[in-house]
Order: sequence, then C-alpha cells, then structure tokens
Amino acid sequence: MARKPAKMYRRLKGQAFTRRKYIGGVPNNRILTFHVGNRVAAETDQFLMELNLFADESCQIRHTALEAARVISNATIRSAAGMQGYALRIHTYPHHILRENKQATGAGADRVSQGMRCAFGKNVGTAARVKRGQRVISIKFSPEHYLEAKDALRKASMKFPTPCTTRLIKGAEHIKGLV
Repeated sequence: MARKPAKMYRRLKGQAFTRRKYIGGVPNNRILTFHVGNRVAAETDQFLMELNLFADESCQIRHTALEAARVISNATIRSAAGMQGYALRIHTYPHHILRENKQATGAGADRVSQGMRCAFGKNVGTAARVKRGQRVISIKFSPEHYLEAKDALRKASMKFPTPCTTRLIKGAEHIKGLV
C-alpha cells in the first residue's frame, strides 16, 4: 500500500509516542549519519563561520525528510569546500513513532476491513518533533564558502514541512566582501 501524504503527520497533536521497548516493529531510522565533514576541526573551533537553519513553526519532520535535507546540503557544500572544508550536523533526532490505520480498498473491502474499530494503527515511520525557533541543521565553514553554505541550507529547507530561517551565528565580521 502506498505511503500516506506527509500532511497527515505535519502537525503536533497528542502525546509523543516514543517508548520503543513497548512497541514492536518500529521501522529503522533512515538518517545514516548526523555529523558529516571535518568533525575534528568543528570541535576545536577551526572554522571561522557557522550558519544555522531554524524552524519557523512547530511541526513534525519525518526521518526521510531529514535524510533528504542532509544529502542535498552535504552534496552542495562538499562540491565547493571539499571533504575537509566544512562540518555539517543534524541537531534533531526522530524519536516520535508514526502510526497508520491501513484501510482495505477494492471489491469486498467492506467485509475485510474493520473501519475505525480498534484503530490504533501500525508503525510506519518516525518523526522529529520540532518546536518553533529550534535549530535543525548547522554548517561550520571558512568565509570563502559562505554563499555555498547559505545555498545548501536553502535547499535543505525545501525538504521540510515548515518554513525555515537561516541565521549566521558566528563570523559576521567576515561577511562584508562576500555578499
């Protein structure tokens, strides 16, 4: 059966459903790695600039959307800065488990399906619950790669179900000749 549209899971409603030890059959997380690039240089503050992506509204971001944002932003900044010229980090983790009450369709579906009776649902994926103003992705880089980093976060924001804002956290004094 096809996956339901993302608008079903976008809003925050109800209590978070996170206790995996009580839930059987939770699908694996699609995010391969949360830190990409030169992690050692990022921890020792060798990069002069840091750009962050913040969510403008509270929402749930599916694990597939987080991975898609990581892939596109990593590819964009890596082509300009090289493998060691940046550090990208995903700051949210998809803890919330999404459920779906699958309905039978077609001929004879009314005799097979239970409708909304006992409609707890099966586990179909995970999502990160993001609050308004929460940091989702950050990139640390050197000043000559500012425009590529900004473009990388712009492309990543297109994958999320909420409008996002990009803010320069560190290195504003280096920006004068770049824009």
